Amino acid sequence: MDGQDEDLTGVDLGDGTLPVYRWRQAGREKLATRRQLREMGLRPGGQEPVARIECRGGRRFAWLYRLDLARPIRPMTLAKEAALDAAMAARQTCPRCARRYFHCIPLRSLGSCLECHDGTPADPTSYTAPPTPALRAA
Repeated sequence: MDGQDEDLTGVDLGDGTLPVYRWRQAGREKLATRRQLREMGLRPGGQEPVARIECRGGRRFAWLYRLDLARPIRPMTLAKEAALDAAMAARQTCPRCARRYFHCIPLRSLGSCLECHDGTPADPTSYTAPPTPALRAA
């Protein structure tokens, strides 16, 4: 398949498979990967992939979506941003020392940061200090 004169309506090839293109051979004006859609400010919008593009002998691939069915990206809201920050805080905060690191810590394998686990000193620029306890009014 060269992808030049083919009708890309998303119809299967008859055997339940999708059209497969080699690297740089898909119709650029009609199809795009998720990453390409994102660069254009679009998202698939619930549509199923209509084709697949392969590179490196088929070991790597990406799904292709129709541009005419793509929808604009939903804007980030404060609630979404707060939810994402809370999720990242859970992955970046050590349960023992309460430091929040700028990277995800290995909670599943170690259960804490490296400094709490085996004493490996952490670079002070790689985390924020734990919150101080609130002072009680007397």
